[in-house]
Amino acid sequence: MASAGRALDDRWILVTGGAGYIGSHVCVELLRRGYAVAVVDSLCNSRLEVLSRIHGICGEKPELFRVDVRDYHGLREVFETHRFGAVLHFAGLKAVGESVSEPIRYYRNNVNSAMTLCQVMEEFGVKRLIFSSSATVYGAAGVPPFGESAPLAPANPYGRAKLMVEDILRDIAQANLEWRICSLRYFNPAGAHESGLLGEDPNGTPNNLMPYVSQVAAGRLPELQIFGGDYPTPDGTGIRDYIHVVDLARGHVSALQALDELEGMVPINLGTGQGYSVLQVVQAFQIASGRKIPYRIVERRPGDVAISYADPTLAHGLLGWRAEKSLHDMCADAWRWERMNPEGYLTAKPLSHAVGHSKAE
Repeated sequence: MASAGRALDDRWILVTGGAGYIGSHVCVELLRRGYAVAVVDSLCNSRLEVLSRIHGICGEKPELFRVDVRDYHGLREVFETHRFGAVLHFAGLKAVGESVSEPIRYYRNNVNSAMTLCQVMEEFGVKRLIFSSSATVYGAAGVPPFGESAPLAPANPYGRAKLMVEDILRDIAQANLEWRICSLRYFNPAGAHESGLLGEDPNGTPNNLMPYVSQVAAGRLPELQIFGGDYPTPDGTGIRDYIHVVDLARGHVSALQALDELEGMVPINLGTGQGYSVLQVVQAFQIASGRKIPYRIVERRPGDVAISYADPTLAHGLLGWRAEKSLHDMCADAWRWERMNPEGYLTAKPLSHAVGHSKAE
């Protein structure tokens, strides 16, 4: 086994939550660029089939460790297997509305997992980290577009947990100048891989707009519930900056490649800089799918803000990255994923089975 004193291998990247929606797309982009990828995932809200789908796209698959990131001893065993050059941390709970009703669960899961991960990284001398943060750290305190220096006032426990982790990471970077940390604050990921093999597969009724609209278009759900029609926006529905998940994944690779040029903990937005209302997304999806989307406007959802979209200038300046895919691309790819996978990852596909190390949760 490897010891904490051996040199790191920049080729090996650890991706926590790598079987999830965003993490899986990042794994594809990493593998395509020649990195070796290990995934830590408890599979509590993702599926093993994802690894087979990654293999179907890349011809390779990540090495899987079925470990909860909060499991200190289990995580140490993962770090004993390879001398990781960097870690990309996605693992965590991610539903805004759920965080309002279950705040303790969100703080315990999302904050503790980051602390445990950083402790093990420190012990093994791994000091390069990209954190999956969120535009929810901005809340409603400022005026969009939000730049990285905008006031931070998250409006829900999910966003507050993200900000807590950012504060912890900033303290770690200040205490030890060897750390290189990039906190990517991304806006609203949407769409799916153009192959139709990877996409968003939520448990139960979707919390995010695009899979909800997709399931209504496919007849899996009777109608779309739009939370709030009285916001101070042109059509009364909330405005968000939707970013294609593949653009987002490529942003993480750009951040990884630029990490050594950054100092301390650097927050960077990943967004398009363009906001769309819920009704505009519905209209775009109707065009992409050729299906009518029945909807009903209901009360606002606790923790939501009226308008949120990015100022992505810093990402272009520091990372050389900008979003390339359009709202139509997001809708078309999401619809392809829905049609090819009517039961999500439970849909049978003629792909090889995923294999890898496995530990009990």
